[in-house]
Amino acid sequence: MLTDSDMSNQAPTPHLALVVGTRPEAIKVAPVARAATGLGLRTSLVATGQHRELVDQALGAFAVAVDHRLELPDRGHGSQAELLTALLPALDRAVGRVRPDAVLVQGDTASAFAGALVATWHQLPLVHLEAGLRSFDKANPFPEESYRCLIGAVADLHLAPTPRAAGHLLAEGVPAHRVLCTGNTVVDAARFVAGEAAPLVRARHRLVVVTVHRRENWGEPLLHVCRALRAVVARVPDVEVVLPVHPNPIVRDRVLESLQGVDRIRVVDPLDHPTLLAHLARATLVLTDSGGIQEEAPTFGVPVLVLREATERPEGIEAGCAELVGTATDAIVDRATTLLLDEDARRRMAGVANPYGDGRAGERAVAAVRWLLGLGPAPDPWAPAR
Repeated sequence: MLTDSDMSNQAPTPHLALVVGTRPEAIKVAPVARAATGLGLRTSLVATGQHRELVDQALGAFAVAVDHRLELPDRGHGSQAELLTALLPALDRAVGRVRPDAVLVQGDTASAFAGALVATWHQLPLVHLEAGLRSFDKANPFPEESYRCLIGAVADLHLAPTPRAAGHLLAEGVPAHRVLCTGNTVVDAARFVAGEAAPLVRARHRLVVVTVHRRENWGEPLLHVCRALRAVVARVPDVEVVLPVHPNPIVRDRVLESLQGVDRIRVVDPLDHPTLLAHLARATLVLTDSGGIQEEAPTFGVPVLVLREATERPEGIEAGCAELVGTATDAIVDRATTLLLDEDARRRMAGVANPYGDGRAGERAVAAVRWLLGLGPAPDPWAPAR
């Protein structure tokens, strides 16, 4: 039995602050929070308020709770300058109160960038989850490409989701011992949540899931996508399109004007993560400009058409489970109808193993943080099956 003296001499449990601002961040950080519980690492999840209800909704599926919540003022015109001006002082105060041993940020959002700056100001080790993604085009995706590069410039530990991402970091001069390929935690999340999701009501038609919301697709590109969807359902009579529309009125208003009332196109409110995964799991085809869905759909063997001109996730395209089609109406219609009418072509894409992870990325991330803090050996890197 430990005496009081023995307990007082024990080192305190290492403490990691997890900064989360948006729903995708919450989904990808949750597996780290869950893995930390069994691997001797205490976590404090700091929600910045960038996406309020959506973050709570996403974390609830993993039984992960927010420990510290920032109260941001309502945004007026929604600019990045306005958001960062609110985030930085609030997050600086929160990290000062939490007093962690290290800070983890995920991906490439304004919240992640703010978290990186605050960790640097507090002279705390910074861990970048999903590090090394690069499109090499500051305009695609905008402003995420700039944020991820800036975070990489100050991170102390780079948790790359794929060998390609790790290679980008090494090419930029990051020391090899500071880079670990973990696989992507979104695969951990998809496997966990899909097992917990409620059954989806059966539809009479084959399901096509569509998400389109990125800033570079606002305006004419979004209208081109909507025209393509109208053409696809006209040509393929046994499919139904489900499009969870982003709440931003710049996106929502255009989509509703173009698609509301079109037969076999359902424009719905944003889906919670378990429901979205339930849709992905039974979909025949996915069209998306989302980075996370590019990684999630292959978990369920669903081909992906990427509605972007460039992607920082080329692994799926190289593996053959995704194709980059852009936002031109004719290109979308051509590839979507081909895959919906030619089952052999669709099955070739559907049969590719997920190139983004094996479901154990959260464990590797926690082991890597323990190594950074001098508490254990570095874990072995992940490599996709060939």
